[in-house]
Amino acid sequence: MTATDASPAPPPRRTAVVTGSESGIGRATAVALAEAGYDIGVTWFRNEADGRRTAELVRATGAHAVLAPLDLTAVPDCGDVVDALAADLGGLDVFVNNAGAGGSGRLIDMAFDEWRNTMAVDLDGAFVCIQRAARLMVEQGRGGRIIAVTSVHEHQAGGSAYTAAKHGLGGLMKTAAVELGRYGITANSVAPGEIATAMNGMAPDDDPATDPGSTSTSGAHPGHRDRPPHPLDVHHRPGIPLARPGSVREVADVVVFLASPGAGYVTGASWAVDGGMMQMAPLGGSLIATDDWRG
Repeated sequence: MTATDASPAPPPRRTAVVTGSESGIGRATAVALAEAGYDIGVTWFRNEADGRRTAELVRATGAHAVLAPLDLTAVPDCGDVVDALAADLGGLDVFVNNAGAGGSGRLIDMAFDEWRNTMAVDLDGAFVCIQRAARLMVEQGRGGRIIAVTSVHEHQAGGSAYTAAKHGLGGLMKTAAVELGRYGITANSVAPGEIATAMNGMAPDDDPATDPGSTSTSGAHPGHRDRPPHPLDVHHRPGIPLARPGSVREVADVVVFLASPGAGYVTGASWAVDGGMMQMAPLGGSLIATDDWRG
């Protein structure tokens, strides 16, 4: 057989690690990236079975999946998980920092331990994993994409520790964009608003195949007659211009865009996926009938 007779070698598979991908936004992102042609590193924290379910969904697309536990409070050892997954995948093209912890504690009531735990997970652990991913990408010499899932509270007030951590993570990503651009690495944030998941009781499960993201008239709210109906209209939200929560797949699709060639000149940005929620501040007060929002 001559060189001209040989079939061209297939292009190498692209690789991505998605932290906190055992459910919700992380699971949807892992599956969406797999559908886009990536082999996926999946991490789980509390429930290994959920992590294995995500890996099954990834493999169902024809992609390769590897799985590892990740505890972001184990600093700096948590970074070893990023290194190990990248080694198992054969490299790292995209890193999605999705794992995190919530929190709505008030400034005057919060115990210091609660503050430290939120900061450890949402900022310290995120820093270590992002740093490891960046070092791998620089060493590989072929560029890369780093994407952090933050929150609208990267930009607006909320629970004191959570907001501080998400502001910090957003700032870290902007700095990463400046420092890593010379290596062909982009760094961006995705800032979700209210998103329907099984955890908050607004979605039947976390499988992207059943994610309520397609057009349907089932359960549509009568106040939405001026636009196409959506399954999540049953959760009416007058303080959001689109009047409903978002779906996990709607967040995942923005992550996939930021990982794509089409976003090659996008870096240092924060993409709100919030149905317009953050634009409502000047008008929102007129839509709030009680003082319950103060918690």
